Amino acid sequence: MDNTASQNTGLDLRFQLMRGNGADAFALDIDVTLPGSGITALFGPSGSGKTTVLRCIAGLERAQIGHCYLNGQCWQRDDYFLATHRRAIGYVFQESSLFPHLSAEGNLRYGMKRGRRSKDNRHFCELVELMDIGSLLGRLPHTLSGGERQRVAIARALLVAPDILLMDEPLAALDTRRRLDILPYLESLRSELKVPVIYVSHAIDEVMRLADGAVILEQGKVVAQGSVADVFSSPDIPLDADGSTGVIWEGVVSSVDNQWQLMNIRCGDMDTWLPASEHQVGQRVRMRILARDVSVALSDHTDSSIVNRLPATVTDIVESTTEPTVLIHLKAGRQTLLAHVTRRSAEHLKLHVGSRVWAQIKSAAISR
Repeated sequence: MDNTASQNTGLDLRFQLMRGNGADAFALDIDVTLPGSGITALFGPSGSGKTTVLRCIAGLERAQIGHCYLNGQCWQRDDYFLATHRRAIGYVFQESSLFPHLSAEGNLRYGMKRGRRSKDNRHFCELVELMDIGSLLGRLPHTLSGGERQRVAIARALLVAPDILLMDEPLAALDTRRRLDILPYLESLRSELKVPVIYVSHAIDEVMRLADGAVILEQGKVVAQGSVADVFSSPDIPLDADGSTGVIWEGVVSSVDNQWQLMNIRCGDMDTWLPASEHQVGQRVRMRILARDVSVALSDHTDSSIVNRLPATVTDIVESTTEPTVLIHLKAGRQTLLAHVTRRSAEHLKLHVGSRVWAQIKSAAISR
């Protein structure tokens, strides 16, 4: 049987699945096409169906109705189902799932034997260097930190030489410091890998740093899909536990002020200052600006401690149905901003669509 649909690249998914009943019932109903490279985040609250989608892609669970095609190759349709062991996947779980009786190198070599490049020692060395685990090869898993174990687990998944890498909240079991330690390694995957990565998370900071695109799930359905900047700048979608609303800006480091440990980010035709980081001049930076961290003034307050003061125009004012606040939509050059202010402040400033204002953003409040 010819199970190749076409020569199209990318991941074509259509999953309908029902399980349980009554209060415990869960329904998944998604229909998405994802790019054939880069990192796509599946984002949403617990129970939204993120892990179920990953399990269906991997063949660990079969959707009752639907299909799964990767780069034109059929992995599932109503009359066909490719077994998990025949799917060229790398899978990274929340826990590293390393074999406790094997050294780090033994775990890597085991993964390598399952792959299509089982004798490619150069590939082995490249991944050891990429994940910076050369000094860990002789150690057993119980002697490694959580972050070290995950780096070994990621390298093992990649040694399979997969056509797709599935990552199910790989940083969820780590504390904040170890999460920050491993994020640069995951960022390096974005430029090094030539295969699609599906990254499940409910941590917005991870998604913002790592992903190119995002699919937002809620109760088993897709509520938004697109580039990370577009999806996470929508004021209509509650994206994290406290419903924080904001926008994502992408820019390039244009200069670094070593005296004050600040760096200037050029975003289109706007400049913003952030606390300096490991980023160098010329590197791209993605940052999230929350509406609660943006204030609005009618004039440029040069006597303020706020460094980022941007001329802007009000494009919309949306009243909250539950709070005494309004959400101000702003256009700053080619960029958009959102600001949460009280209704009293909006009235006092006589804000209306078309008002020319100054948007003020604390440098220390901008996350990246």
